[in-house]
Amino acid sequence: MPFREQLAFDPLQPTDRLVEQASDLGDVPRDREHLGAEPVADGVADLNRDRRLEAGGNFCKGFDLQARAFERGLDQCRLGATRDCVGDALLSTFQGKYVHARRGYSPRRMDTTLLDYELPGELIAQQPAARRDDSRLLVYRRESAAIEHRVFSELPDLLSDELTVVNDTRVLRARLALRRASGGSVEVLLLEERADGLWEGLARPSRRLRSGERLGQVELVEPLGEGRWVMRLDGENEGEVPLPPYIHERLSDPERYQTVYAHEEGSAAAPTAGLHFTPELLSRLEHVAVTLHVGIDTFRPIATDLIEDHRLLGERYRVSSAAWNRIESAKRVLAVGTTTVRTLETVARTGDLSGRTDLFVMPGFEFRRVDALLTNFHLPRSSLLALVMAFAGVGETREIYRAAIAERYRFYSFGDAMLVL
Repeated sequence: MPFREQLAFDPLQPTDRLVEQASDLGDVPRDREHLGAEPVADGVADLNRDRRLEAGGNFCKGFDLQARAFERGLDQCRLGATRDCVGDALLSTFQGKYVHARRGYSPRRMDTTLLDYELPGELIAQQPAARRDDSRLLVYRRESAAIEHRVFSELPDLLSDELTVVNDTRVLRARLALRRASGGSVEVLLLEERADGLWEGLARPSRRLRSGERLGQVELVEPLGEGRWVMRLDGENEGEVPLPPYIHERLSDPERYQTVYAHEEGSAAAPTAGLHFTPELLSRLEHVAVTLHVGIDTFRPIATDLIEDHRLLGERYRVSSAAWNRIESAKRVLAVGTTTVRTLETVARTGDLSGRTDLFVMPGFEFRRVDALLTNFHLPRSSLLALVMAFAGVGETREIYRAAIAERYRFYSFGDAMLVL
């Protein structure tokens, strides 16, 4: 064709699954055999089915070029043990508003692999700190993207005019070690008492159990799937306070798996962000309590490929009108734990001060009544981690977790805490 002749191109049609840009166009392999799709922003597939495609290189491959220049800037500020910021503050603001908000982290297309991370086993805390508020506290300031390494007892000095909201649920003595008539052992975890006096719970091993079977003080009534059963409990609950399955050491004082303000009995697990408070520390904060009874959703990992396909089963909550009046009028609200977040955001949306909530908070969520978050470090592929990412940012949370691992923070229920301001 004649040199410099103008050609008319038909619009490029998007594919169902985008092939995304390598970290640098110079990294594209010349053999054309290994042009694999690289995750955008450290693990993100194209979550929003963005239609802005452009041909790249000489290979007629589809590239999404919009975000990569900025993501390369983020890559250059990866956190190690000596870093104290998550990217440049101006860059983070630009990314959040003009890049990620438009295309990267939509709840409609968020890949569950974003909730994966590698944790050395020795960082899983097996015992609580000797004193509750001696735990470490990682502080992340969203405005400046700065990280600080503090101690939990310093929390009052880090806050300004926040109203602190805690979850005052108390953990049931819900773990029962029982035996079948054949002599086989069965473990039952009571989850929730129903209005009809029956219980919902977990039983394992569940495969061989049958409706009508008697296990000590428990009668199995009806299977609900995934190891869940409707049960009848005779007499008072005589079980033990359950500990998460990743804790292998026996707890000498069961009260260490209860918050100091635990009051309303009904949970199958503790709201662990509150385990760091002492009565003395709590007295230094303006605070109010709500109640959400933690159920099976705490134990269920997200097993779907897309986060949006996961469903929460729902948990009971209650907020007094006096507490809500204070929360509603507060200038800023600090939610202690993911359960408190879900309670506050449920009431802010529905106006219902009691009931059940199956609110699933994931990236893309609009927060209406939570301005700051205090939480522990959570399991991979958990709805709790998805909530933290919704509040702090997906890439930001992944970098915060890298920093916590590099600094040897302790993880999970008896581990350290993080504060997002």
